[in-house]
Amino acid sequence: MPPRPSSKPKVLIVLHQETSSPGRVGHMLLEEGFDLDIRRPPLGDSLPETLEGHAGAVVFGGPMSANDEDEFVRRETNWLNVPLKENRPFLGICLGAQMLANHLGGKVEGHGEGLVFRRVLFRSPAETYPNQAFRYGDNAWGIQFHGELTRLMMQRWVVRGAHRFELPGAQPGRDHLGGRLIWDMHLKRWLSEFLSLIFGKPTEG
Repeated sequence: MPPRPSSKPKVLIVLHQETSSPGRVGHMLLEEGFDLDIRRPPLGDSLPETLEGHAGAVVFGGPMSANDEDEFVRRETNWLNVPLKENRPFLGICLGAQMLANHLGGKVEGHGEGLVFRRVLFRSPAETYPNQAFRYGDNAWGIQFHGELTRLMMQRWVVRGAHRFELPGAQPGRDHLGGRLIWDMHLKRWLSEFLSLIFGKPTEG
């Protein structure tokens, strides 16, 4: 017999590489009782025309830029009208936040004051990337930092993307790992509370 469809509410998860993972965000959503509907638009996956069947959506990051001319970048950016029009819970992380900013008519830049948002929630002490999180309306959120990283994911990033940590204004990889040991417990607690704020507690249908 085919498996019975799950009655758990599902969250749309948008990833941008074949090996990408929703990381700690995915783990926490599963622990809270959500199912994950994972789509990878760069690999040909479509995005739903409505989020009526979803509890919300999370668009993650990737090596590309929200200003790139790739078809899937334009398609995803335009698709953000779905959660905004339906007022569904939405979280954009890094690339996802930049797409949201572009969709709303903001400007995404690598340096300077950069992103200017309706409601900035977090600022970095570094002048290069001052705006780290914003909120639009009731249910749309964007964060520029990577709270979804598990310790293993961060270690892989530091090793495989070592050249990125040598760019101007970048924090050295060893400092990322050292800071993670100090702040990980606090970050995990914050992320759990943040996801609960956005998606609430699931109710099975």
